[in-house]
Amino acid sequence: MRVSPPHRSPAGATSSTTTSGTTGTAAWHPAWLPDEALRPLGARGVRLLASGDDPVVTTVRAEVDHAAQTAGTTTTPARATLALASDALAVPGLRAAAEHALALAERPGLAGLLGAQGFVVADDEGALVVVAAQPRGLLAGWHHLVRTGGDASGATAGDLVAHVPSQAVRMLDHWDNLAADSPMGPVERGYAGASLWFAGGQVRDDLTRVEHYARLLAHTGINAVCLNNVNVHARESALLTSGIEQVARLAAIFRAAGISTYLAVDFAAPITSGALRTSDPLDDDVRAWWERTFADVYATIPDFGGVVVKADSEGRPGPFAYGRSHADGANLLARALAPYGGTVFWRAFVYDHRQDWRDRGTDRARAAYDHFTPLDGRFDDNVVLQVKLGPIDFQVREPLSPLLTAMPRTRLAMELQVTQEYTGQQQHACYLAPLWREALDFRPWGPVELWDTAATDPDARTVAEVVRGTDALPGGLVAVANVGDDPFWTGHPLAQANLYAYGRLTWDPTLDPSALLGEWVALTFPQADPAVARTVHALLDESWHVYESYTAPLGIGFMVRPGHHYGPDVDGYEYTPWGTYHFADRDGIGVDRTRATGTGFTDQFPAPWRDVYESLETCPDELLLFFHHVPYSHVLHSGATVVQHVYDTHVAGAQAAERMRDTWRDVRGLVPDDLYARVAERLDEQVRSAAEWRDQITTYFWRKSGIPDPENRVIP
Repeated sequence: MRVSPPHRSPAGATSSTTTSGTTGTAAWHPAWLPDEALRPLGARGVRLLASGDDPVVTTVRAEVDHAAQTAGTTTTPARATLALASDALAVPGLRAAAEHALALAERPGLAGLLGAQGFVVADDEGALVVVAAQPRGLLAGWHHLVRTGGDASGATAGDLVAHVPSQAVRMLDHWDNLAADSPMGPVERGYAGASLWFAGGQVRDDLTRVEHYARLLAHTGINAVCLNNVNVHARESALLTSGIEQVARLAAIFRAAGISTYLAVDFAAPITSGALRTSDPLDDDVRAWWERTFADVYATIPDFGGVVVKADSEGRPGPFAYGRSHADGANLLARALAPYGGTVFWRAFVYDHRQDWRDRGTDRARAAYDHFTPLDGRFDDNVVLQVKLGPIDFQVREPLSPLLTAMPRTRLAMELQVTQEYTGQQQHACYLAPLWREALDFRPWGPVELWDTAATDPDARTVAEVVRGTDALPGGLVAVANVGDDPFWTGHPLAQANLYAYGRLTWDPTLDPSALLGEWVALTFPQADPAVARTVHALLDESWHVYESYTAPLGIGFMVRPGHHYGPDVDGYEYTPWGTYHFADRDGIGVDRTRATGTGFTDQFPAPWRDVYESLETCPDELLLFFHHVPYSHVLHSGATVVQHVYDTHVAGAQAAERMRDTWRDVRGLVPDDLYARVAERLDEQVRSAAEWRDQITTYFWRKSGIPDPENRVIP
């Protein structure tokens, strides 16, 4: 076992980070930012100009000291300066950068909000200068220095380069439960062990690892976390009331990392708390209960961020029980939070989960749009409507949720899923940054070439720009987290790359996924043999497309085993109340969502996509079966028939999984033994599972269609 030198954690407590070798210890791998990653910056030296005892400033001070200690160069002249603008104004060489940082933070509206979280980079006679107006920006600037090693070679003397986040809210939702015997286990849809902070029905006594986790999130750019499962059970509901002192311990740790703390709350909390017999949002006693409750919360946690709510969804209580709207429910909480600056994140994942499978008119894809578009403009300003990327449920391939384009008078956040519920559950290597980047780049009102004034025309916006919002209605990005108390944080060590890339994309959605993967490798395996980076890229750069190729084809989705959602089961959900997803029969497959003959879902999209998806001639191959029911012999734009595409891609995908397993062997001895073994074990499972997917999907299509594979590949 290798043990790094003790260092001052973000919360100010002394701890040590350990990396287990082959001894099977209970320690954890340091993920990105092991001590070796700080060594180049520590060797260059950093001068810190930041006075005061703000918790975030204290964290930065401890980070700078630790980097110097790691490099053993505490007396080396500093070649980089990190400063708060208020302290830098008095230094002649830093004044211009300080004034620019303050100007960014003083701009009106959203621009100033983002500027206060950012920093300015300049060159001072060959030395790198980073100045921020606020402590959170100072911490972001520190992590910029860590990524660049404090190298000033790319800076131009006299230039002032502003680095500000793209999104005001950059959030992770944790679906953690207080105890392992909760209905969905310690972490719902968790694939990396138990909760980092809950155990035995309460917050853990030792929160050292949470301090390290907060540090990792701060490095990527995350500025908000929700601590508990959106499916709020009775014990978790009490966190808001009798458990708030425990929550305060976690809030202190995240505060020191510049991260705001949220809780998921039960809409029926006035009832489940035993105080009332109703949770009607228009009832005066209910309103008073929430006001008293939040007053107590803010007395304990003055910077509490707010709440996340799943209501009238999959059996969760909500305002529908009282004949009220989602706006009524959200505004009830928003008005109780408003005096303290708190925010409500209200999830739009609302649909009928008791469908009759024989009903071809009910379409789960339509549901969020149908429920929420009539309410646009009726939500209070501190309500954020949290909308999943796609209209179904985090599938490997979906169109954009049209709700994101249909709420111009409502604050929006797009919700992603870092935990790999439908993309291999951290048993499979599946790097999701390319999927997210594709979604963030998507232009809902058509490609940029359609617009003569793309720089100013609001209809030329990308999805990233849509959810960024406006001065009056700032939005953001939210994702379901993928960590647990596993020694490798995410179960599959390579799944750490998804968490890292998500945070970085929230800060800058234009970053290249392959470059982000390179950043993660460099920070996680500093000074490693170049073969490590080559191998990780070979495994992960195309892994999303590999996973898609051997699982659900052409946008069909949901060919998974019910309940746990791992592994293939083509008809597993087809006759259940949760929805019908492919309508396969002897003649064809796919869901007709057209205006002409189907559910009319295409009508929810703005032009030109509503017509692109409506037509068989223009619908993209990768979404064909999401929008159309077609014969197995239908010819794709690629030239293959639907059934031949299924045969070819599933065979190729399983072969690609085998190559991934073989490629990993190139780094034996170049990474820690326990990490190598864990990845090798997961790749073995990926190969087995990919073969199962291949055999079940190809067999199903052969039996339904009666069309054999002309390549004469064996089908069971």
